[in-house]
Amino acid sequence: MNPPVAPVTDGTPRISRPGEPTWEVTEFFPCQGDWTEEDYLALDTGRLVELSDGRLEVLPMPTLFHQLIVKLLSDRLTAFVASRGLGWVAFAPLPIRLRPGRYREPDVVFLRPERVRDMHGQPEGADLVIEVVSEGEENRERDLRVKRREYAEAAVGEYWIVDPQQRQITVLSLEGDAYRQAGCFGLGQAAVSAAFPEFSVSVDDVFAAGAGT
Repeated sequence: MNPPVAPVTDGTPRISRPGEPTWEVTEFFPCQGDWTEEDYLALDTGRLVELSDGRLEVLPMPTLFHQLIVKLLSDRLTAFVASRGLGWVAFAPLPIRLRPGRYREPDVVFLRPERVRDMHGQPEGADLVIEVVSEGEENRERDLRVKRREYAEAAVGEYWIVDPQQRQITVLSLEGDAYRQAGCFGLGQAAVSAAFPEFSVSVDDVFAAGAGT
């Protein structure tokens, strides 16, 4: 019986060899550029994966530092939203549909009730998202530039960028079809929401949480 094979770009079958990727498994999945929403939502990888115009983007594994910051922000925002009955706060992994063919998984997301049509499906857009920037230039490019553009195009009202490298939090507020910087907050300051001025988080507390203190 011949071993299973997977095609390569020129159509020649390829068999995995020790030390190589498991090429045969690639036969189970679409090529980059051909992924549909249905293909994407059926994935079960245990990793954070986003869909952008038929292509998959596999995000880095979060560190404890990253997750402790996410937890603090999620807890603080949840307490604020719940006390006022504004909607729901969730955290990754949760694919948010920005438009047909594009899903992102914000670290923290606030959703007004009208955003959620089906508790068993994916939310359509978001009202506020928070991303904690991971190390590496590719990740910085994604959070600081690519997602800034995509979240604005999806009419996400507010975008927080938590930048451990710069030790600052940037709050962006949507004006028309683009973001303006509502504030850039460093150590010794409190990051304040543009949409909810009564909601703020100490920048020191955020990065102390990541350090486990």
